[in-house]
Amino acid sequence: MTVLTSSLTPTGLAAARKHTALPKADALVEALPWIARHQGKTIVIKFGGNAMVDDKLKAAFAEDILFLHHAGLRPVVVHGGGPQISSQLERLGLESQFTGGLRVTTDETMDVVRMVLAGQVQRELVGLLNRHGPHAVGMTGEDARLMTADKTYAEIDGEQVDIGRVGEVTDVDAGVVEALLDDGRIPVISSIARSTDAEDAADGGVFNVNADTAAAALAAALDAEMLMILTDVEGLYADWPHSEEVIPRLSATELENLIPDLASGMIPKMQGCLHAVSNGVRAARVIDGRVKHSLLLEIFTDEGIGTMVVPDGTPHKGAAA
Repeated sequence: MTVLTSSLTPTGLAAARKHTALPKADALVEALPWIARHQGKTIVIKFGGNAMVDDKLKAAFAEDILFLHHAGLRPVVVHGGGPQISSQLERLGLESQFTGGLRVTTDETMDVVRMVLAGQVQRELVGLLNRHGPHAVGMTGEDARLMTADKTYAEIDGEQVDIGRVGEVTDVDAGVVEALLDDGRIPVISSIARSTDAEDAADGGVFNVNADTAAAALAAALDAEMLMILTDVEGLYADWPHSEEVIPRLSATELENLIPDLASGMIPKMQGCLHAVSNGVRAARVIDGRVKHSLLLEIFTDEGIGTMVVPDGTPHKGAAA
């Protein structure tokens, strides 16, 4: 029998192992100034797009959130669940209807929305996070009156169209989220809001709220360091569909001028970014949730990915600034 032996001496083997581990050490060193800069800061992350339906991306997202948590940041997750809601409606024989890019939400549809968001999407994400310890706590925007909303309408050809129980956040009482963060927890919040109408609210009236705008409203109420919106594109394109060049950085005014000409799917995301940075949030980012560990790439590396929106007058700063 031939015995295969390594040509490397024990010292050589040790050196080889150290060499292969060097990229990991380099990554940690690169992340260090960013970790120091964001220590103790609140980061609101809107979880959506492909990352919500791909099991590997969901697992990587949970790992990213736990990394942020253990690195001393205070992550808050806000999620919707459009694909899951549509699937459940189809299983129940109900049609998914959209008007002006918004889901038409009847009372019957609203029951499904609540069931899917709080009972399926949220529970799965909380479960992934809690595999590694008792970190995550799930809630909806209606719990503890976290979010209240007014009925909103779709606009078609300049006219308002009734689309049912769809709301726009009008007020956020972030005390319960602050308490969870202070207790070392990771809040995971479904984008459902309590009605501002007292009679409607007393009857259990709630609204289906766009998760991008819900996350932006919560980020502003929490005086967050950063809002991050995961989506299925690389960022905001400079000249879509003629070019795939991503705009890396925009001021609030620059973004405001662009919004009227954006594709309908990007408008709520970029309006959310604009609302956030206009109300105290230091930066808002739209990043590609199809990229594994995109949160860590954006926050803890020199290159970053996606599009960043900042308040007017914000200077360019390095990691250690």
